[in-house]
Amino acid sequence: MGHVATTIWIICYFAVLIGLAGYGIHRYTMIYLYWKNRRKKPQPLGHFEDLPMVTVQLPIFNELHVVRRLIKAVANLDYPKSCLQIQILDDSIDETKEICEEEYKRLLDSGFDVELIHREDRVGYKAGALENGMESAKGEYIYILDADFVPDSDVLHKMIHFFTDDRVGMVQTRWGHINKSYSILTRVQALFLDGHHAVEQTARSRSGRFFNFNGTAGILRKSAIIDAGGWQHDTICEDLDLSYRAQMKRWKFIYLVDVVTPAELPPNMDGFKTQQHRWTKGSIQTCIKVLGRVFKSDLPTIVKFEAFAHLTANFAYLLLILLCVLVNPSMHPESGWVRTVFLDFPIFFATTISVGLFYVTAQIAINPKPLNLIKEILHLPILLALGIGMSVNNGKAVLEAIFGNDSEFVRTPKYGIEKKDKKIIKSKYRALKSIAPLFELSFFGYFTYLVVNAWQNANWFTLPFLMLFQVGFFLVASGSIRSLLNDLFMNRQTAKDSDSALVS
Repeated sequence: MGHVATTIWIICYFAVLIGLAGYGIHRYTMIYLYWKNRRKKPQPLGHFEDLPMVTVQLPIFNELHVVRRLIKAVANLDYPKSCLQIQILDDSIDETKEICEEEYKRLLDSGFDVELIHREDRVGYKAGALENGMESAKGEYIYILDADFVPDSDVLHKMIHFFTDDRVGMVQTRWGHINKSYSILTRVQALFLDGHHAVEQTARSRSGRFFNFNGTAGILRKSAIIDAGGWQHDTICEDLDLSYRAQMKRWKFIYLVDVVTPAELPPNMDGFKTQQHRWTKGSIQTCIKVLGRVFKSDLPTIVKFEAFAHLTANFAYLLLILLCVLVNPSMHPESGWVRTVFLDFPIFFATTISVGLFYVTAQIAINPKPLNLIKEILHLPILLALGIGMSVNNGKAVLEAIFGNDSEFVRTPKYGIEKKDKKIIKSKYRALKSIAPLFELSFFGYFTYLVVNAWQNANWFTLPFLMLFQVGFFLVASGSIRSLLNDLFMNRQTAKDSDSALVS
């Protein structure tokens, strides 16, 4: 019976590692495509003699701390007022509503063509707001900005001329990071995003693969949106969904890695987990919705393969959770050096090393100064650990998508933090709460046991690997607990302030 259990364990363990290695090998493909195509910078076919009308859509929901900054940045865009329409698409149910009304009047007084649309029902969440705004959008080109983004004044001029090509349906800019230096967490988040934006988006766009509009900091052609079926809200990743439908209609997407639009990163763990949960769940919902259509289409095989790798990538979190359960070295003590040479090392090279090279490539792409490059790369071990620690949170999102568990579009709390010395202000905005920290703490305890066991048995090769898991689950769980304690403290302080006000 013991041999049967060990055999089953080895088969499952090997299958999980092969699955993870497959996604690791795909990262090497992205790295190769980036380096191969890095000099193929897109250029517009021509320039508009008369600038076209652009509608700027600002989807807003309870953005008390950042909405003024956003609208001020939009008002500073270096684009003729006669060619610019601003739509404030406000679904807010708090004080943000009054701020939007104040900013709307200020823009009117300054001579802008501005429209304030406030919905009471919030049907379709962000996608519903964008769809609703389309009905009165005057521009053929629609520039979308989320509330935490702060565009440079000349950004429209850098983007709009690509639409002189009638086949272009979307132009996307790279995200920057306003508060990157705020903490180690924000620095690691910046590394995560830089990998996607600097490597993946560049590699896919310049090699003819499908890539996605990132939901903000990009311009969409209105006719491309309509041709693709419009904004649909049966997923919570409406941007990814629309991107695939539009590209299947043969619309061309352009990615500008050298044009940066700064945005605010979530400054605490719960905000980061909320954002990641939404992106992960939405991507799997989109995978379920569109991947079959992609395979049935007459698209080139290489495009279909990349679509499969892109849309299924977050299934790796389920494999990672299974690995956490299966990674007990005591189950196979007899394998010794054979397992290390023929299984552990090749898998380690295909997975962990590929992740490291992927993010190093991203930093090389955007950091011309060697000192800055080294400074960022030093955070790679934390990035690897944090990615592992997020497996429970993101694995839960994958399962929710698979089993059709509907959920609302949960916004990521934003606090208007730009400087390192600014603390998170007292705010009623809260991130998504779940029981995930309990599982994360359990995995931390389990991997602490495995680390001690590996140390006692002088299993030096697996020790760093196990420590990555241990540290990752500790970082994520402790971050959530810290956020919970901060919320409790703020709630108590608010109650005390209320009591004091009643007494006075």
